[in-house]
Amino acid sequence: MANNYNPRKVRSGSSTYKKSSSGRKSRKPKGKKGVFGRFGAAIWVGIVLVAIAYIGLFYYFFVSPYSFRWKAIYGEPEYPEGYNVRGIDISHYQTNIKWEKLRNASINNDPVRFVIIKATEGQDLYDDDFNDNFFQAKENDFIRGAYHFFVPGVDPVKQANFYLHQVHLVPGDLPPVLDIEKDGKLSKKQLQKDVKKWLDIVEEKYGVKPILYTSYKFKKDVLDDPVFNEYPYWIAHYYINKLAYKGDWVMWQHTDCGKVEGIKGFVDCNIFNGTVQDLEAFTIQDKDEEIHKEEIEEL
Repeated sequence: MANNYNPRKVRSGSSTYKKSSSGRKSRKPKGKKGVFGRFGAAIWVGIVLVAIAYIGLFYYFFVSPYSFRWKAIYGEPEYPEGYNVRGIDISHYQTNIKWEKLRNASINNDPVRFVIIKATEGQDLYDDDFNDNFFQAKENDFIRGAYHFFVPGVDPVKQANFYLHQVHLVPGDLPPVLDIEKDGKLSKKQLQKDVKKWLDIVEEKYGVKPILYTSYKFKKDVLDDPVFNEYPYWIAHYYINKLAYKGDWVMWQHTDCGKVEGIKGFVDCNIFNGTVQDLEAFTIQDKDEEIHKEEIEEL
């Protein structure tokens, strides 16, 4: 049997509308504007203020104190004024040094006068480039020095003897150097005892007090026993115009982002606290010359 039913079509322009399941017209809910509703503007203002505060704090704590470092990485490093006896310290990290260029290099228009070279670390780690660097420094008329990186928790007697076995300083070289930067898991008292043991052994060998290299903070917080004030200090304190350490010091490592002709990449730069004549007098002296000098003074 044929189906004669024809559904009624909605004409264009008709006022008929789609109903919701409840039979009412669909409307946008009132009171919601943008992503955060009626409080959107206030929330965005809050986000902007928090971002500004974060940027300000980041600059204050991480950029401003180290502005020298940022400048060194992205431009030319700056060097403290008022000093003219400058030097560098190197290790195997400074590869392929062009000594013929380094010999005539300058830092802030002052010639490089001294080079301090990493020799040993712990009781058995020997810097691969020490022998060549130590020889080249002498050949190129630099006042040279050699340092040991102290490892806390390793027998200080073995560390001292290892340094003395590998390093042979002669008159005209800087006194031996102990680099102490970490306390490991030792108590402050035990670390101080071990450091003093190393210093005593090496001083007995060379007849001069070794140089103590450490950071400004480490000296203040760890090597604060008066017994260590007898030693010449080489203080590491970066990215400042003036050294904050108030005690006596002979050298200041003021940046690890220095640039010197003959060395590719960055190098640590240092200042000697005195004149060239003071630097020469600070080196290990020939005992025969010292005796002769004393005799002249007595006359």
